[in-house]
Amino acid sequence: MPKAAFHLTHPERRTTSVVFASPHSGRDYPWSFLRKTALDQHQVRSSEDAFVDDLFEAAPRFGAPLLKAGAPRAYVDLNRSADELDPALIEGVGKLRHNPRVASGLGVIPRVVANGRAIYTGKLQRAEAERRIDTYWRPYHEALAGQLDQAQTIFGQSVLLDCHSMPHEAMDSVVRMGARRPEVVLGDRFGASASDEVVSRIEAAFQAAGLIVVRNTPFAGAYITQRYGRPSRGRHAVQIEIDRALYMNEQLIRPNGNFEGFKRLLEGVIAELVQIGSPKSTPLAAE
Repeated sequence: MPKAAFHLTHPERRTTSVVFASPHSGRDYPWSFLRKTALDQHQVRSSEDAFVDDLFEAAPRFGAPLLKAGAPRAYVDLNRSADELDPALIEGVGKLRHNPRVASGLGVIPRVVANGRAIYTGKLQRAEAERRIDTYWRPYHEALAGQLDQAQTIFGQSVLLDCHSMPHEAMDSVVRMGARRPEVVLGDRFGASASDEVVSRIEAAFQAAGLIVVRNTPFAGAYITQRYGRPSRGRHAVQIEIDRALYMNEQLIRPNGNFEGFKRLLEGVIAELVQIGSPKSTPLAAE
């Protein structure tokens, strides 16, 4: 079993309502799981947001907590609802109303990794699925909810930055002829999970670092932004997707020669992002 459900790094002094989280960067693959999978140890990592937690590790130095997953995405997906159980994978689960994520094998216990490669050769017992959810999914979300509640108590608002990475090829279908390829996608569920003011300030922070930013295409946010984004209550949640080619070799799943430089670039972005939730900043109006 993965050793920890999550890792939470606190700042010495919390100075912002911003919370950074990385739900897909877990890379503690238990041997019991690797024995069951039909994939090798390299293939099973293909849907992992490798190194995203490293890229944002400076957040606590700027006064914000950083929550990162312990269990890998191929083992349990923290960006899915606990009831998104896949009947094609888990024994004893009845058919659900249509859910495109579950139908494609990307439920809370994934059936496939990137490119639709099957993780298992057979089905899992329901008790195993529920054990993973109880041991890893629930503690992660309890920790995340606790950090957001604390931000709300201290600062009167919370701003969740849900940090992810995207394959370079993900933008192939949305790049217009002659246009510069987007490098960062901000997902606010088309305005449902965060105010325009918050998203605009996040967008400006990445743009000031020279990065090309778009909103909601092709990633508008998933379960986490849906669950925790309530802008009318001062609770904002934005999904951040960063092009993996900027900092890693996707085929080898290794940092590339630009990793340290890109990480330093992101430190400047983080310094700007935490200002969104600083008491010195203009209070965010409730929508």
